[in-house]
Amino acid sequence: MAFDFKKKYKEYYMPKNKPEIVTIPQMNYISVKGKGNPNEVGGTYQQAISILYAVAYTLKMSYKTDYKINGFFEYVVPPLEGFWWQDNTVDFDFTNKSAFNWISVIRLPDFVTEKDFEWAVETATKKKKIDCSSAEFMVIDEGLCVQIMHFGSFDDEPATVAIMDEYLSENGYVNDMTTTRFHHEIYMSDARKVPPEKWKTVIRHPIKKI
Repeated sequence: MAFDFKKKYKEYYMPKNKPEIVTIPQMNYISVKGKGNPNEVGGTYQQAISILYAVAYTLKMSYKTDYKINGFFEYVVPPLEGFWWQDNTVDFDFTNKSAFNWISVIRLPDFVTEKDFEWAVETATKKKKIDCSSAEFMVIDEGLCVQIMHFGSFDDEPATVAIMDEYLSENGYVNDMTTTRFHHEIYMSDARKVPPEKWKTVIRHPIKKI
């Protein structure tokens, strides 16, 4: 059976629908950076998602090619994730989507090296016939965070974030949004197949102890 990050690391991917404190270890990702409304049809965000999955599945299926990755084992491609922020503010206006900056990512197994990643970008560009050169190998160490499972539309996230913020104030923590620590979402539902009211999204915020 293929290794599934979601099942192995439930503490990172399947939190309860109430806030909890967690320390996230360093992980490697495929990433594509951009700016603007993610709902724009054919926009840069949707193009970024296509690139991420092209590279991710090239790596996943590498064992069927002549290119061999040291330490490779079969695995399920982890869920899509996103880091989000807006310029010149630590607050987050969920209604102003055109002002979003984002880094869209998919987690990589630890055995994937930067050399393997570069092979996958080049191979995906040739085979999928899309330019994957904007994909980057990114190392992220989130550290101390608060997280919760949000149910429903992305537009309803402010109410869930308010619950997180209340929990922090009651337990001696504050948000620690900076120029390198961002609002983080992990998409546990396929928005193409599941209605918005049933979407499950992990919301994770960087924090620090008061």
